[in-house]
Amino acid sequence: MINRIITSCCIIFTVSLAVADGQKMDNGKLYGILASVSDSVEGSEGMWQLTYNERVMLVITDESHDRMRIISPVEVMDQLSPAQIEEAMIANFHSTLDVRYAMSDGLLWTAFIHPLKSLTEDQVRDAFLQVYRASETFGSSYSSSELVFPGSNERAAKNGGARKKM
Repeated sequence: MINRIITSCCIIFTVSLAVADGQKMDNGKLYGILASVSDSVEGSEGMWQLTYNERVMLVITDESHDRMRIISPVEVMDQLSPAQIEEAMIANFHSTLDVRYAMSDGLLWTAFIHPLKSLTEDQVRDAFLQVYRASETFGSSYSSSELVFPGSNERAAKNGGARKKM
């Protein structure tokens, strides 16, 4: 009886690993999601540009290193005040959830950075929404959703107070 239970458990475990392995995100699966969330996708495998709700976004992957990012330009750094940069850094801790404001090549970006293989379709779709929202709310609520981690009461009040605390 014990041998049957152990054998059954091994079979179930092996089948579940095979199913999970078959669901790993790769460039092909990611491209299918990109095509479904945007008006058009340009570029080549691992380096795409698309428009999401009229906002330009780039998707960059590296399958060999299991990394990906979704980024969107927000503003030229020279156009930002020190207060805006500070608010963006505070938001990275409290209100941008899975995305971050980041600086590169003279631009401020919103960026979602994650291992590629472990991503689910729902996570990818949510990442696009968060990158979009963080880009659009730069200069106001600096947020990627209504959820805000504790400790930002003063900022939330200053920015309208309409945020939901965890």
